[in-house]
Amino acid sequence: MQIATGTWAFVPAPAPRRLDLDPATIRALGAAERSLGQLTGTLRAAGRQVNPHLISAPLMRREAISSSRIEGTIATPEQLVLLEVDAAEEHAHAGRDASTTAAGSDTQEVLNYIHALNHGFARLPELPVCQRLIREMHEILMRGVRGDAERPGEFRDVQNFIGSSRDIREARFVPPPVSELARCLSELETFMHENDDTLPHLVRLALVHYQFEAIHPFRDGNGRVGRLLIPLLLCTYERIEQPALYLSAHLERHRKQYTDLLLRVSQTGDYLDWVRFFLEAVEGSAVESIERAEALLTLRERYHHQLQSTRSSALLLRMVDSLFERPSTSISVAGQVMQVTPAAAAANLRKLVDANILVEVTGRKRDQRFVAPEILQVAHGETP
Repeated sequence: MQIATGTWAFVPAPAPRRLDLDPATIRALGAAERSLGQLTGTLRAAGRQVNPHLISAPLMRREAISSSRIEGTIATPEQLVLLEVDAAEEHAHAGRDASTTAAGSDTQEVLNYIHALNHGFARLPELPVCQRLIREMHEILMRGVRGDAERPGEFRDVQNFIGSSRDIREARFVPPPVSELARCLSELETFMHENDDTLPHLVRLALVHYQFEAIHPFRDGNGRVGRLLIPLLLCTYERIEQPALYLSAHLERHRKQYTDLLLRVSQTGDYLDWVRFFLEAVEGSAVESIERAEALLTLRERYHHQLQSTRSSALLLRMVDSLFERPSTSISVAGQVMQVTPAAAAANLRKLVDANILVEVTGRKRDQRFVAPEILQVAHGETP
């Protein structure tokens, strides 16, 4: 469709309800389904041993960092967990929303991604993935950061485009004009929840992700919101019981292929190459999630054995488990976790420092911050 600038905007056709899968894509689908089944089994077994959040929280944090990095927002795992513990302290002491701290920083953008994901998962029992939930997550994602001026939580009312130049005539891709947004989004929402077994759920999910990125309904944050929808829809489609499969680390490693294949669907209608790539991302990410989940459980078991051999209290073991959910703490936060006085919390943290589980990273005598580097390494290192 031609728009006012004389440029052509792309209006995606409704997602196909049928897709003839070639042998290579069928093999990729089978491998993705098997890996998802293995991941579900791993998480189910882990859930009988520990709180599932001990596994899902580190994986979610890795997703937030990787998805944001695709868009050029860089934060290290240590920066993120330190901001999390700062936010926890401010929230406890001042009673204000932790997501408003450190506005404008890359790290805050990544933390907002976690808040948006948690909000989406919390809302799923009462609200399916829909335009309303998408807007809610976008508002949380963009709150108090660089995109805050771009109408957080509202679909765009201006033409946007993708490209390195500020001139739309040099754009790599021009999404549909505002006049087409409502129809495109309504069609996508219907497609997401159609009761039709013609398309395998993972294939449907690949098509949903493409459609959302082609529509590009927000002024900013579209890539991240599109990737936020993947784990939510996986849970909706009951392909996985817990939010522990995230694709962004794989997509980041293959960023050029990821963006090129999305663009190729718009240019040529070649869905199969994109779907096959997506299925391979599911398989690779599921295998990686299994490896990291098992490594995290092994590390937790080692920590427990190490502390039990020194006859440490159950409170200290509870503190160790909390570090897998957030590998950073302070005396105040540790006191809340263990429900002890600041003096007792400080004494317990010293024991964890002596055990080489925690490291104090500020060098200060007051307002100290502690990080669990080995947990961060297992959760975020290249090889768990």
